[in-house]
Amino acid sequence: MSNRSKIGEFFRVTKEFAGVIPYLNYRQPDDASQVSLGALFEDTAAKFPDNTMLLFEDREWTYRAFNAEVNQLARVLASRGIGRGDTVALFMENRAEYVLSMLAVVKLGASCSLINNSLTGAGLVHCIQVSEARACIVGEERVVVLDEVRSDLGLENAAGYLWLQDHGIEAMPAWALDARSEMAVMADQNLEVTREITAGETALYIFTSGTTGLPKAAVMPHRRILAAGQAMGAIGFRVKPEDRLYLCLPIYHITGMGPGFCAFIAVGASVVLRRSFSASKFWPEIQKYRPNSFIYVGELCRYLTMQPECPEEKHNSLEKMLGNGLRPDVWDEFKGRFGISRICEIYGSSEGNVTFLNMLNKDKTIGAAISKVALVSYDHENDDIIRDANGRCIEVPLGEPGLLLGEISDKALFDGYTDPSATAKKIITGVLQDGDRWFNTGDLVRQIDVGFAFGLKHFQFVDRTGDTFRWRAENVSTNEVGEVLNQHAQIDMANVYGVEVPGAEGRAGMVAFALEQGAEFDVESFTELVDAELPIYARPVFLRVQRNIATTGTFKLLKTDLRRQAYHLNQVDQDEVYVRRPRSDRYERLEPTFYQEITSGQAGY
Repeated sequence: MSNRSKIGEFFRVTKEFAGVIPYLNYRQPDDASQVSLGALFEDTAAKFPDNTMLLFEDREWTYRAFNAEVNQLARVLASRGIGRGDTVALFMENRAEYVLSMLAVVKLGASCSLINNSLTGAGLVHCIQVSEARACIVGEERVVVLDEVRSDLGLENAAGYLWLQDHGIEAMPAWALDARSEMAVMADQNLEVTREITAGETALYIFTSGTTGLPKAAVMPHRRILAAGQAMGAIGFRVKPEDRLYLCLPIYHITGMGPGFCAFIAVGASVVLRRSFSASKFWPEIQKYRPNSFIYVGELCRYLTMQPECPEEKHNSLEKMLGNGLRPDVWDEFKGRFGISRICEIYGSSEGNVTFLNMLNKDKTIGAAISKVALVSYDHENDDIIRDANGRCIEVPLGEPGLLLGEISDKALFDGYTDPSATAKKIITGVLQDGDRWFNTGDLVRQIDVGFAFGLKHFQFVDRTGDTFRWRAENVSTNEVGEVLNQHAQIDMANVYGVEVPGAEGRAGMVAFALEQGAEFDVESFTELVDAELPIYARPVFLRVQRNIATTGTFKLLKTDLRRQAYHLNQVDQDEVYVRRPRSDRYERLEPTFYQEITSGQAGY
């Protein structure tokens, strides 16, 4: 960088830092403080009643109108016996009624369990039951899926299910109540109980796959969701009432819900909500709704850069974006091609106490840590932390990837999961001194040099460790997928792992298993099991049929060589490899022609 460039960067960073200063001492509210997500929304509705709050599929609401509907639905829930301390499961696609339902639940002091709307079967049952939900609000579009497992849920018919119409294709089931009909006779004033709710009470349960087992319910008190919205919105997005957000991420995830939806309703700004991301419709909708802000995950940005140039992307309204997972090799192209002036890459998790924020608008970095962190040496082969002769963790030097740990303190609480044993597994002790306690993120991160940054250390995400990989913007637990696949009559032990696919974000799922000698693989029944029990993002892309499954002496599955060999036809000996092409409904043998498309990044994943 030339001296002139360095001087320019100094003044740019100084200006950026001035916007950060008012929030440097921000702390989450005390647990006993009478502040909550519902109260925040009421305050915004009172201050900006006529501002446009939400736009969804050619419908539009002001804050005043939406708050009135929220109050009506809250009263419907109260009439069914829902109140403080209860939990209500929410199972529907991204749409206006989703945020309507969530706000209605939290206004009562109840907790809203945000269920991944792609779940089916045992995973769906687990998520509803583990949060101890007393009731379930279900969208018309997910009724058929829910009905398949309803007998396993233990909820009372009619009283336990509220139904919200979507397109009017599916009839309302006899076992549910029509929420809209019930709302029509309810008052729309604010409820007194909302002002009694405290910051330490649980607002949401947001599910994470973690590193083992079925999805875990991360506890989100009001103080955490407020911090995710207000702090990130102010420091990262620099949100103002006149701003408008394009939100196409699932709002059952913390990124879409916290720094996305909640950040904008905190200041009276507008949210354009979409059911899901569409690369072909993205720019036409940007021109239609004219948002200046975008919440992202890296995969979406890559998809957009892969699209041919279109007239709508020229002179677009987007100025700033916040999210996670934007790869360094995509960063410059996206920023330059689409004219984005601010990219606020963040790092965090639903359950964790570690947050990074690119508050100074530097390139290709997750930014600086909000609380104390350590990067320590990690043994990839044995999936374990390396300690010195004194039993202490070893911090890695600048530029070297290390396992990211976040110190647990009064300033960086770890709220954990509903399962105490799962919470305990994430806590590491004796890291740097006796008695210290740290949250294990399970992620590898490195410190990088970003030039002048007022002494703030900046970092870059490297990879995930252990038994979790990321695909289609979702964390996939190899243990959870393996447990499902082991149900197949021909499979005794499924070895699941993630493999890199050129041109695709994250790792695609691959499973290796052995058949009995002479047996022919039943592809059709395997596909039926996968489609019935696993969400799309967790379904293996590749299958490897082996003669023997490799294990350690203690019967732990060996994965290192399998990950390296992946689906490469010249490295799998005589094993059969199957593949599921993009948008295909079946697995087929991997042939050399399609293999070449995969390795050249042209397969469409």
